[in-house]
Amino acid sequence: MRHAFHTLGFALALTLATTPLHAACYADYKAKMDNPLRLHYGVIALPDTACDAGVAFGVIAPRVAAGGWELLEVMSIFDDTGLDGRRGDAGQFYLRF
Repeated sequence: MRHAFHTLGFALALTLATTPLHAACYADYKAKMDNPLRLHYGVIALPDTACDAGVAFGVIAPRVAAGGWELLEVMSIFDDTGLDGRRGDAGQFYLRF
């Protein structure tokens, strides 16, 4: 019995040590503004609770709308390993909203 508790404790400690406590969550998206028509591609940071494309749309839309933009599409959800590759493409809309 004592051995089982030690094994369980070790497994739990190993799991906690290899699982990040806070994984960053980001999305890339497309938005537009009318009159005249303007389009932009952007990258945005999301709360941990919005790391799903369906949920992310509802979080991103009001943030870009505050800047006068209409969200068209959430392209993908990713962690911080995907940030650097998108920085150049997003330009001024990299982590803007």
